[in-house]
Amino acid sequence: MPDSVLANPVSVCLASASPRRRDLLHQLGLTVHVQAVDIDETRRHGESPQDYCVRLAVQKNRTAFERFNPTQPIVAADTIVVLGDQTLGKPLNREAVIQTLKQLSGQRHQVMTAVAVSHRGHALYDLQISEVCFAPIDDKWIQAYADTEEPYDKAGAYGIQGAAACFIATISGSYSGIMGLPLFETARLLRQLDIIAYGPQQQQQTL
Repeated sequence: MPDSVLANPVSVCLASASPRRRDLLHQLGLTVHVQAVDIDETRRHGESPQDYCVRLAVQKNRTAFERFNPTQPIVAADTIVVLGDQTLGKPLNREAVIQTLKQLSGQRHQVMTAVAVSHRGHALYDLQISEVCFAPIDDKWIQAYADTEEPYDKAGAYGIQGAAACFIATISGSYSGIMGLPLFETARLLRQLDIIAYGPQQQQQTL
């Protein structure tokens, strides 16, 4: 990473309480100010998983701006796990963890992460989609895993960086995207909005 970036880190507002997203932004050399927001995350009737994921990220970004009006750029993101057309969110209890992992066991699913960045009246978003293939997961392991704290703040009841990784046979896409913030796409948005001076360049869709 360029020395100038480390010497003069850019500060951004992260509209998420996720420690994984905060740490991933740190990887880009950014200083992160957390301003988490809560929104209604109900999926609308007939809404595709892709549109649903993007809508939540964009809405989180706008809510953070309206609520906090920060001077820093705002980064918001949303991650969903998709099996067929079903979206698997964060489990609310032990039974939901067990049910979710049994559904994913031995199956291929998608992990979608949308990221929305806004700064000085301009805003862009992007969507990253990865495929994850799970080997069959032992029922006893699922029961034991459900007794830990790990699955409860993660879409699909698992984190690729955690214990469940031992059952992930293959991934196709973005490891950081599966974690919750695709760094390639995020850096591209930040550069497009002149927030950082490094990273890939490509025009993305406006909010």
